[in-house]
Amino acid sequence: MKSLVLIALLALAACGADGEPEPKAKPANSGVQIGGEIGIGVTGTL
Repeated sequence: MKSLVLIALLALAACGADGEPEPKAKPANSGVQIGGEIGIGVTGTL
């Protein structure tokens, strides 16, 4: 029982060990571009 409590306390203490989480800075230009076309349906000639 004591080991379970110890593990729980260590897990809770480790959650905030390095302080508040900080959002990662977004790069100014990542160089990634996405483009294309999407079509749904039936096509054909009569």
